[in-house]
Amino acid sequence: MQFEVIAKCKTTKARVSRMTLSHGVTMLPTFMPVATQAAIKGLTPEQVESLGVTLILNNTYHLNLRPGLKVLNEVGGAHKFQGWERNLLTDSGGFQLVSLSKFTTITEEGALFASPFTGEPTMLTPEESISIQHAIGADIIMQLDDVVSSLTTGPRVEEAMERSVRWLDRCTAHHEQSGKKDRQNLFAIVQGGLDPGLRDRCLDAMIQRKNDVAGYAIGGLSGGEEKDTFWRIIKQCADKLPEDRPRYSMGIGFAEDLLVCVALGVDMADCVFPTRTARFGVALTHSGPLNLKLNKHARDFDPIDKNCPCPTCSGKTSRAILHHTTTHETSAAHAITLHNITFQAQVMGRARAAIIAGTFPEYLRKFFSDYFGDAGYPEWCVNALRSVGVDLLEGKDLKLIPGSGAKWEYSDAS
Repeated sequence: MQFEVIAKCKTTKARVSRMTLSHGVTMLPTFMPVATQAAIKGLTPEQVESLGVTLILNNTYHLNLRPGLKVLNEVGGAHKFQGWERNLLTDSGGFQLVSLSKFTTITEEGALFASPFTGEPTMLTPEESISIQHAIGADIIMQLDDVVSSLTTGPRVEEAMERSVRWLDRCTAHHEQSGKKDRQNLFAIVQGGLDPGLRDRCLDAMIQRKNDVAGYAIGGLSGGEEKDTFWRIIKQCADKLPEDRPRYSMGIGFAEDLLVCVALGVDMADCVFPTRTARFGVALTHSGPLNLKLNKHARDFDPIDKNCPCPTCSGKTSRAILHHTTTHETSAAHAITLHNITFQAQVMGRARAAIIAGTFPEYLRKFFSDYFGDAGYPEWCVNALRSVGVDLLEGKDLKLIPGSGAKWEYSDAS
């Protein structure tokens, strides 16, 4: 990996970086669409690449189960298996400790899974997780971490944090011995729940191991915690992580969340939200989400967004036909998915352009004004951006929405 910071916002902690991996350049900050089973639902790799996407995410746990390592080794890795020629990141399987917890037993050795498909027991150790990711061939691979729900309290949170540090050491040792460090880049994952003290201890331990990792992820969030707590943990971690490494906030997908995280110093994010919400008939726009199932769209012959360059909006697809077919015909889900991925790319691309131009605070003010309109701004967003010198309410007579911000959980299905 070559990682170069090329511009910084003079007000916030936002930055633009160039990350060069084995399959090309990815400009940061960026949003990674999730291709859990080596496919973004409804789209071909050519379609995804045509939208300007240069980095996607595959799921280690699921690819190990199906198609399995025998197939991946035979074809030469997940890039060739799925026909994707750009950069690829794999998670470690750690999130399944939460999402599939009823099938899982955690020990110091690793996580003992019962396959949700066959019931067959499988032990996922830190070494095995890295070996699977080696077979997948991802450009960025993640350590196996001991993950607990963000709402968990008590001694289990500290146990998981400490174990994640020990498992990082096992992951780095196995990765070092593999001889694949020159092509596959290992990221550490900061844990510690919602406890600032535990987060600091984990940060200190993992920063001490800086020479062993290419980047850092902030894990254990986006599981239903209060948004005011969420941003404070993100800020705490981003403030302390090394300047010369990429910072990845796991499971972040709402537009307002993305921009707050970028302002706090985060470079990368992923979530199933834009693709999953498309299948429910919701299009993402710069004026807020658009529920195309509502009857008001039945005779609306405009595209989702007249200014959007995606194939859905630039073609002849109207809101009316999407209203007519959404949740009934797969073509509607595909069309909205194309649009939503383009929207996410635009949000981050415009952020990069604004940081380079020195106008990122103005971009934030305009985006939030357009996105929320007169409804009022989420209080947590205002608090978070004020912490880095941007006051969304400056010169505006708008109400705050206390505690606002939908609570959602990251899922392992794209």
